[in-house]
Amino acid sequence: MDIEKFKAISPDLLENESMAKHTTFRVGGNADMYVSVKSVRELSSLIKLTRETDTPFTIIGNGSNILVKDKGIRGLVIEIGSGMSDFELKGNKIYAQAGVLISKLASLALNHSLSGMEEISGIPGTLGGGIYMNAGAYGGELKNIIKTVTYIDEYGEEKTVTADECGFGYRKSIFTNGGKYIVSAVIELSEGDRTEISEKMADYAKRRREKQPLSLPSAGSTFKRPEGYFAGALIQESGLKGYKSGGAMISDLHAGFVVNYDNATSQDILDVIKHTQETVLDKFGVMLETEVKIIGE
Repeated sequence: MDIEKFKAISPDLLENESMAKHTTFRVGGNADMYVSVKSVRELSSLIKLTRETDTPFTIIGNGSNILVKDKGIRGLVIEIGSGMSDFELKGNKIYAQAGVLISKLASLALNHSLSGMEEISGIPGTLGGGIYMNAGAYGGELKNIIKTVTYIDEYGEEKTVTADECGFGYRKSIFTNGGKYIVSAVIELSEGDRTEISEKMADYAKRRREKQPLSLPSAGSTFKRPEGYFAGALIQESGLKGYKSGGAMISDLHAGFVVNYDNATSQDILDVIKHTQETVLDKFGVMLETEVKIIGE
């Protein structure tokens, strides 16, 4: 690998960086190269260089919806996080870079009595990661407030699409197909009552605290909601609440969450996922799909 060429673009680039430091599951092997980018230009230059040098690359946000395997990730991992997290409010629109946390934008909306982010205010990821998978909670989804999205294509060129062109569906978008890397977006909100917005956000935050295992490392809901069912209910009815393998377990607070309760390896988590899928399929004939993206080797 041409590490020096990458370092010429990104002097802060790290070699053999543990992915456990960069995922909310707190597991995963090393990335050959890791960099948190600070500008669209830097990102574009890196993507162009990966093409020229035939280097595989992976883009992540704040690692809240990924499971990195124990042998790590080959090539380059590019984080679009705090280095690209600027945002600005103009009227009822927020112009934001992809690395900003959704919770930060929700606070901004609340402070300016803007409605539309109440349900998703507690989602732990970045705006880019949220748009990528059309993140949602409590009936709200990011697609409801997105006006436009700007991305870098696989050739390092910048393009903008409208929300209608994003192909939003349940936990998917055109971005989940690869080749398009989100750098910023415009969010459109509506004027609301500050007290009402605050009460709703507080209610959703309370529900999260009471029902979700927020004190243990996880990646949020592990499985997608199967049509006509709830993943957590199927898992619970299969008698799997509290099921353990190594240091991973199905949360005894919410069966839809696999958690790292005792220095789990990525393989421990994968074993729990596989056992859960097999048990639920056997009992209910439903194949649970992971919502968490599994990457690496």
